[in-house]
Amino acid sequence: MTQAAALPRSAPAAIPLTEVAPWAVFAGAVLLSLLYLVGMDQGATSLISGSVLHEFLHDGRHLLGFPCH
Repeated sequence: MTQAAALPRSAPAAIPLTEVAPWAVFAGAVLLSLLYLVGMDQGATSLISGSVLHEFLHDGRHLLGFPCH
């Protein structure tokens, strides 16, 4: 039996924080917007008038544990 040749190991490339930070801020803003739309939209502070958004997301609210009645 012959021994397999050892493959050279490569180190992972370092990603500078300045390249990651804008994407992290963008993702945080999107997630906070979704949290508002799913959890906080009760009609009193709603950005979209009416109850269409509330009714559309109703089951998701209960799934995530938000009270709504």
